[in-house]
Amino acid sequence: MALPLRLGIDLGGTKIELLALGQDNQVLWRKRVATPQGDYQATVGTMTALVEEAEQALHQRGTVGIGIPGAESRNTGLVKNANSTCLIGKPLRRDLEVLLQREVRLANDANCFALSEASDGAAAGAAVVFGVILGTGVGGGIVVQGRVLDGVNGIAGEWGHNPLWGLCPVGNGDNHPPNPLPEEGGDGVSSLREEEPLCYCGRRGCVETYLSGPGLAADHHRMTGQALAPEAIIAQAEAGDAHAEATLVRYERRLARALATVINILDPDAVVLGGGLSNLERLYRNVPRYWGTYIFSDTVNTRLLCHRHGDASGARGAAWLWP
Repeated sequence: MALPLRLGIDLGGTKIELLALGQDNQVLWRKRVATPQGDYQATVGTMTALVEEAEQALHQRGTVGIGIPGAESRNTGLVKNANSTCLIGKPLRRDLEVLLQREVRLANDANCFALSEASDGAAAGAAVVFGVILGTGVGGGIVVQGRVLDGVNGIAGEWGHNPLWGLCPVGNGDNHPPNPLPEEGGDGVSSLREEEPLCYCGRRGCVETYLSGPGLAADHHRMTGQALAPEAIIAQAEAGDAHAEATLVRYERRLARALATVINILDPDAVVLGGGLSNLERLYRNVPRYWGTYIFSDTVNTRLLCHRHGDASGARGAAWLWP
């Protein structure tokens, strides 16, 4: 019998958030704390303490679902593909089950985000949804008819570790691409191909190295020599700084290129953006203007949407890992 209280934890690179849902999906309790950087045992301890604190405050025991920035190996039960690298190779689910004395369900954080937004969020009612997290890392999750698509390897939606430059513009009849992008100052293909940024996964040129928050900051530094946080780059662009504006245009073009790969394969009804960079309003105007160059269709009806539940979506989706 399902417990009336569902606890969802969003384990991020900078914060851990626990959200408690009641029987009618109302939020009963919510707390956010900093993630212990690079410390696996402290991370496990922090999540355990959050569960205990929530249950003490609500005077009831709940199910526990956790969204993680990676995946659990189907073969070993150990965490893989996590940009919080201290989690890699660790039996996270088993360790938490021992400490919490109950079954724990794990899922990729982007899957949790997509499930939340497809259920009663920005893409409610859409048959096929691709959920995107643009934050410390870049993640993706797929929901079809209200169910998360995991895949046989547990990596469905992991577009962040595809090469960004693997997709060419769609050509016309004489093999010339429509609206060709300039070699310099467009999406920066020629200037970055030779020394593409190194990803934590060991490969170069991954989508994540360009479209994450740190990736945006690194690109601005490469092109201008200025070491600025994404928020500062956005503020400078809004104030009229040409270099910051060029950085954001490159970012938009690259996001369009990367999402076009997904649309060509999955053809979703909606793409929902989450994570810190998803709050940049200009993305929803500009990215759909660019992605048609790469999508193999005469029209593109896919909707690009901003999250409805904000940064609570990850924890909400984790709670919904239990029915």
